[in-house]
Amino acid sequence: MPKDNSIKSVLIIGSGPIVIGQACEFDYSGSQAARSLREEGIEVTLINSNPATIMTDKVTADNIYLKPLEKKSIVEILEKHQIDAVLPTMGGQTALNLAIDCQKAGIWDKFGVKIIGVDIDAIETTEDREKFRLLMKELGVNVCQGQTATSFLQGKEIAQKIGFPLVIRPSFTLGGAGGGFVKNPEDFDQALTKGLHTSPIHEVLIEKSILGWKEYELELLRDNNGNVIIICSIENFDPMGVHTGDSITVAPAMTLPDTVYQEMRNLAIKMMDGIGQFAGGCNVQFSVNPDTDEIIAIEINPRVSRSSALASKATGYPIAKIAAKLAIGYNLDELENQITKTTSAFFEPALDYVIVKIPRWNFDKFEGSDKSLGLSMKSVGEVMGIGRNFQEALQKACQSLEVKRNGLGADGKEVTDQEKILDSLEHPSGDRLFHIYDAFKLGVSFKTIRKLTKIDPWFLHQIEELILLEDEIEKYSLSDIPKELLETAKRKGYADRQLAHLLGCYESEVYRKRKNLGIHRVYKLVDTCSAEFEAKTPYYYSTFGEENESYKSDKKKIVVLGSGPNRIGQGIEFDYSCVHGILAAKESGYETIMINCNPETVSTDFDTADKLYFEPVFWEHIYEIIEYEKPEGVIVQLGGQTALKLAEKLERWGVKILGTQFKALDLAEDRGSFSSLLKDNDIPYPEFGVIHDADEALELAKRIGFPLLVRPSYVLGGQGMKIVINEKELESHVVNTLRDMPGHTLMLDHFLDGAIEAEADAICDGENVYIIGIMEHIEPAGIHSGDSYAVLPPYSLGDFVIQQMETYTKKIALALETKGLINIQFAIKDNKAYVIEANPRASRTVPFICKAYREPYVNYATKVMLGEKKVTDFDFKPVKKGYAIKVPIFSFDKFPKVNKELGPEMKSTGEAIYFIDDLMDDYFLKIYGERNL
Repeated sequence: MPKDNSIKSVLIIGSGPIVIGQACEFDYSGSQAARSLREEGIEVTLINSNPATIMTDKVTADNIYLKPLEKKSIVEILEKHQIDAVLPTMGGQTALNLAIDCQKAGIWDKFGVKIIGVDIDAIETTEDREKFRLLMKELGVNVCQGQTATSFLQGKEIAQKIGFPLVIRPSFTLGGAGGGFVKNPEDFDQALTKGLHTSPIHEVLIEKSILGWKEYELELLRDNNGNVIIICSIENFDPMGVHTGDSITVAPAMTLPDTVYQEMRNLAIKMMDGIGQFAGGCNVQFSVNPDTDEIIAIEINPRVSRSSALASKATGYPIAKIAAKLAIGYNLDELENQITKTTSAFFEPALDYVIVKIPRWNFDKFEGSDKSLGLSMKSVGEVMGIGRNFQEALQKACQSLEVKRNGLGADGKEVTDQEKILDSLEHPSGDRLFHIYDAFKLGVSFKTIRKLTKIDPWFLHQIEELILLEDEIEKYSLSDIPKELLETAKRKGYADRQLAHLLGCYESEVYRKRKNLGIHRVYKLVDTCSAEFEAKTPYYYSTFGEENESYKSDKKKIVVLGSGPNRIGQGIEFDYSCVHGILAAKESGYETIMINCNPETVSTDFDTADKLYFEPVFWEHIYEIIEYEKPEGVIVQLGGQTALKLAEKLERWGVKILGTQFKALDLAEDRGSFSSLLKDNDIPYPEFGVIHDADEALELAKRIGFPLLVRPSYVLGGQGMKIVINEKELESHVVNTLRDMPGHTLMLDHFLDGAIEAEADAICDGENVYIIGIMEHIEPAGIHSGDSYAVLPPYSLGDFVIQQMETYTKKIALALETKGLINIQFAIKDNKAYVIEANPRASRTVPFICKAYREPYVNYATKVMLGEKKVTDFDFKPVKKGYAIKVPIFSFDKFPKVNKELGPEMKSTGEAIYFIDDLMDDYFLKIYGERNL
């Protein structure tokens, strides 16, 4: 049937600030859905409290409300706008929970708003563990033996009846919060209490454990006629026992027999039909007994999920975009295939490549945290590798992680402590993949590795094969290695850097050798249909072979380097900047090329840039794309520290950096040179020094005096920063930091105790400077800016101090010959502004200021970088009304035993924005009082 013409205005509910378990994949889904609906002439109103998202930008929706996700905000919107329908499936669990609250309060009925894309009863059924279990039994779908409990006593009785080991799953929670495996009765009481308290309805499902079974996911779409297609099958590399968000996953499923897949497919459709007749997306999770192929249904999510973003990027099938159109009445056969542009959307993607997703953890930010993986998700982001085979995709995913590895091993960082490795294999943690490699390298038997990990033999054989290949390579030197062997290694994903390690030479020598031998990287299309139909979408990945499918135009073009996986200190705000950089370059007439490896983001949507290379933000991959495309230059200052770290190598290899040049980027990081610049410009800064070992640190401390702020160069999010108050603390921290971060220079600053912290962001064209915003932190000095509540504009700084900050910001921007964005951090003491640091790049706060003042500052800055505009060419008209508060959001609930005390190293996972009219606002007074009284 055609679209429902009665729907002229739709409200989309976002997912709020990023927390572990609900990240920027919902910004991607929400943005895509909004664009999809606007294509149909529908007015889109959007509510979300996260200022760092593309979703909350005026390029996405007609009406944007940066407000708390609560019923009061929904009522306010419905009173102002004639909303016909609400789409709550694009904002994760947060949006669904809010939709249910509004339904129960009668809000949707009162304002005549139709819920589309989902059935509220379906949400209730899937989130309520008991309802789900009973319905599955009614449908004839196997579920684990289990029962729900709403009290401690009831839970104890169920446990005695079922027997151990058990699994506890709280109802209505996100990211597996509060859940876990219980192996023996001694641990049960605490686990049950935790689960009951975590569930908002005080209910848990207690099930017989199926730890070690295989785990799969299917992504489905259904239209109004009941047509269902399976977009993607996803297999978890890790067996049951690890949350899917923390598991390495592979698409399509590698070890699933077709007979079992067909049965699973039929069960998934039966389950989706059984929970409700809504049109939209759905994610179903199954477990399979590796010995008998018995299938158990784990859960079903009647919405786009974390895996939906992955499945969209894996297949090229835009699930959220199509789901939004289905929600307004279209059927699959009435919609266009977004890849071929000639066939219909009513097809099931077929892949002739392999996808590997690896999660990214930040355990280093949570001192004392339990690093073991279980039912409660702990990862903060993820990467995706695409290859012609599993091994190539796996290596590329490892190269994308930015954990100082060059791939899966072959980098001299192998662990040789066999006892530690065996413990890691049995008890999963973020390092287990690398420890499987180490185990094979040490000669641990296949049988032992299989027994301890319970990982399918096929995957283990794939890793074992890599070890055997490396053993063969090490028999040769670079001069005599056979071409076939070198080519085999490249086809299996080995980086030149890994091969250099195995051959005992330099990376550049391997590069030249394979080029001379004619071993070239080629680019293939992600075409969703195994080349059965011609793909029109410029979405590419690299591999080694003969045919190159990436057409190279003669247009002037630029490359934007993305920020890689989300992590604490470098999150969605840099993706926001990258996307706006792309849009600005398009407006300026450039062909735009995006390089990134994060499947959750808008930047890796296949129609954001003119060409998307879904590749690791890793030197070898980047350089060969640049070598092939020959762009006018590369933008590095929008992709956070990830892109910035590549600036030196780009300059060394003769690649033009657009905007601020490497020497300025390096000067800002080199504290010695930067202090000279400040001194030459009469700009105050805290006394400091540069040290390389503990002895130098102790000597310098005598001159500068305690307290001291210790910080490494070239880091983001305050990594390795600490305030120390005596020689013992100083020596210990310096030794540990240099051990963990070899090659880094350490700076020791005299810490201005009791100072107020503030920061300024500006755009500079090398001659003119425009300050886009100055923010004052509510937290006292010593708390990382990313963890501090901050107020725009400043709430207590006088004109004299603000004038100093403005003057110093302009002086520094010009002295660094900045072309683009710059962020300056200040400490204010006794009415004197001291410069702490300068960051000549996009900062975490730029999207916040853009949203608060309703100005596209990244767009302006990009045009300055490109040399298309001067600062004086823009008509700046910021909307300055009241104050905007940046609210840090933490995910400490995932790490209950960690030290929650804030300091110079960032710990927040996301942020929200809150607007107030004046400083007498109750919210501001409460926050200010809590932190300063």
